[in-house]
Amino acid sequence: MAQYFQIHPSNPQERLLKQAAQLLGRGGVLAVPTDSSYALVCQIDDPQAVQAMRRVKGIDEKHLLSLMCPDLATLSNYAKVDNKQFRLLKSATPGPFTFILEATKEVPKRVSHPQRKTIGLRVPEHACLQMLLSLHGGALLGTTLVVGEQVLNDPQDIRALLEHQIAGVIDAGPTPMTQTTVLDLTPMNQGLDPILIRQGAGSLSILGISISEN
Repeated sequence: MAQYFQIHPSNPQERLLKQAAQLLGRGGVLAVPTDSSYALVCQIDDPQAVQAMRRVKGIDEKHLLSLMCPDLATLSNYAKVDNKQFRLLKSATPGPFTFILEATKEVPKRVSHPQRKTIGLRVPEHACLQMLLSLHGGALLGTTLVVGEQVLNDPQDIRALLEHQIAGVIDAGPTPMTQTTVLDLTPMNQGLDPILIRQGAGSLSILGISISEN
């Protein structure tokens, strides 16, 4: 049965989140709040945890996962970022954006796109998740908590649905029911505009650049 952590959304209790981080260290999958919706997360370098997370969500190896990073310094360990891309990232993070970038060798092959060698990354703006990332000591692999077509944003519903399938639920109250805005930044390597893959919670107006439609 999943452990249940009731956490203050803006002033999280470190003691409880340390316990949640320990579950991750033991290969557990957690449901966590983000600045868009709730998400499932696990360790990057734990194949069994990654497969468990895929089973919970009902997705196969073809479904790409993303990395949740505490800051841009950590993000740069997993993605190749040039100066122009960095300026864009700095203007939009932390926030509800997922950016597709060229993956570095630090990213396991089972996680990156098999043909393009790219990875989706984000720096979420949520105090609870930021503290969890800090206590964990780095990035986590994540995926939006969607069941069927429904984005889950209520931790009580998540607990009722998944308490026998995951290690823990972090309850920091309801979150928005929107997913992140997804931008492919790899065209910038050829001097082209980023491509909008999905319009979500992140506002394009803050980026101050041209965006191509997918």
